[in-house]
Amino acid sequence: MSDTVHPQTGQPVGPPVDATPAARPGPATLQGRFGRVEKLTEAHAASLWDALKGHDQIWTYLPMVGPFADAAAFAAWAASCTTLEDPCFYAILDAGGRVLGVFALMAIRPEHRVIEVGYVTYAPALQRTPLATEAQYLLARHVFETLGYRRYEWKCDSLNAPSWRAAERLGFIYEGTFRKATHYKGRNRDTAWFAIVDDDWPGIRAAFEDWLVEDNFDADGRQKRPLRTHGERR
Repeated sequence: MSDTVHPQTGQPVGPPVDATPAARPGPATLQGRFGRVEKLTEAHAASLWDALKGHDQIWTYLPMVGPFADAAAFAAWAASCTTLEDPCFYAILDAGGRVLGVFALMAIRPEHRVIEVGYVTYAPALQRTPLATEAQYLLARHVFETLGYRRYEWKCDSLNAPSWRAAERLGFIYEGTFRKATHYKGRNRDTAWFAIVDDDWPGIRAAFEDWLVEDNFDADGRQKRPLRTHGERR
């Protein structure tokens, strides 16, 4: 993306941008081959709790969320999430209809066409599966191609190594770490920032779609070749 010159002052400025706002996220069903993504409802809570219960490590890096004492506490939290517009929560369901994860679109700035994916919460049964990756692809495609955003962010605790690896594998570019950015659950958080911009998306989409083809998986669902995106560290 090259700079241009201000017509009056001669100073370098950014190139012109279409100032049309992006759409706000809302109810949507994003169908994939391995499962689907849909707007979170209270009806998802019981199945999601069955997948998440007993795995307290899932909640360590989620600010102000979990772990939950029981199904009722979890259902109350899930119900509260269904009423929010920012973050806007989505459930991840496998082909059999089990709810195995949740994530959200958040920090929504339609006027600047900037949005973030967060609250990424995968049950062990979802982790390291084709659906885990496909769900991220479906949401990213929705963000860029349906809602019209130009910047898609991922942020995590800088000590959250699995989240950092996932961001880079999925094509997000590391942009820096904000020291002492916040604190949560009584702990400091240095926040690592990552992003995909609309210029990146065509190549990342092609990488996802090449990886998701049927012949890339054996009978047990194991990949034959890894996902390759430009977000990965070399």
